[in-house]
Amino acid sequence: MSTNEASDNTKLRRQLKAYVSQAQQNEQKLVRFQEQELQFISANGLAELINTLFYDYRRNFALDAVTLLLIDPEFEIRRILENLGLHDEHPELLFCDDTSPIMHLFPKEPLARLGKCDEESMQLLFPNDKNPLTSMALFPLVRNRQLIGCLNIGSVQQERFIQGSATDFLERLAAIVAVCFENAFNHERLKLLGLLDPLTGIHNRRYFDERLDEEISRSLRQNRALSCLFLDIDHFKQFNDIYGHHIGDLVLQEVARLIKIQMRQSDVLARFGGEEFAVLLIQTDQNLATEIAERIRHQIDSHKITLGNSTNLSVTISIGCTTLDNHDGTLIAADASRQLLMRADEALYRSKQQGRNQVNFFKFGT
Repeated sequence: MSTNEASDNTKLRRQLKAYVSQAQQNEQKLVRFQEQELQFISANGLAELINTLFYDYRRNFALDAVTLLLIDPEFEIRRILENLGLHDEHPELLFCDDTSPIMHLFPKEPLARLGKCDEESMQLLFPNDKNPLTSMALFPLVRNRQLIGCLNIGSVQQERFIQGSATDFLERLAAIVAVCFENAFNHERLKLLGLLDPLTGIHNRRYFDERLDEEISRSLRQNRALSCLFLDIDHFKQFNDIYGHHIGDLVLQEVARLIKIQMRQSDVLARFGGEEFAVLLIQTDQNLATEIAERIRHQIDSHKITLGNSTNLSVTISIGCTTLDNHDGTLIAADASRQLLMRADEALYRSKQQGRNQVNFFKFGT
């Protein structure tokens, strides 16, 4: 064998070894992406899916930054996240009110975009990242031919994402993310609809009962105060009898809105039934609970509901209040729930008996 032939054979062996090594790396990469896809698909609910994206996916692929920009014109997604207590937990979850910010990123067509991370993209897509990112990979999320958002990956390495790089795995992963998020949001949307009062838009009794059990258990475990308000619209039957049920519905809607104004995000408001509402005030002692109840009563008493014929309706409300705190540790959750509702109801009855349009407090356990 000549020297040239031997040299050529050596080059061929090196090339073959490089091809085999590249094939093995691609196979390993494929396995990792398939495992990640399964993790997304098998996520149990929206909270787990979000954690999988922003923590597991980022860690598994050593990514410097991962964000998700979602189009949410009606604030529906944000309301669902707020209801789940997730709205403020994930700064990587971003929102826009229309498609224009995302369309600006993909001016020609919604296709993957890799390259330099400029200052404008940094502010829009990675506003909470302290480290300056130099390259990025953006993947539009499309469902049923509609743009629903954009998955954004950033790196401090300028060469990590460059235009023309193979993006098959990432594009497939982005498509999986789009499907999983749509399914998770639809599931939460349906679940939420079953926990809302269709007339007032606030939660219903079923939701209140579920949250009551959760908050009672937390209060007993952490020995933190929990207050409950029962609120009943005074002489509500007269609104229906005099003005008709459509005005009665308007009164219910307006009262629900006025109550909600005085509440904090962590509190729970529900229509308990008919003209009665229930409120859970989280980590709230007797003094603060009665103060909030009085603010609600005053807000409704001073408000006039204007009808279409310029008639103004005056509405008042009676409120009963009780507080679970300073317990001795012997209470069980079921007993505490029953007593909390019973004492709040007794306090409400006392407000009715004493002339209505007032707040009464009934001591827990008495």
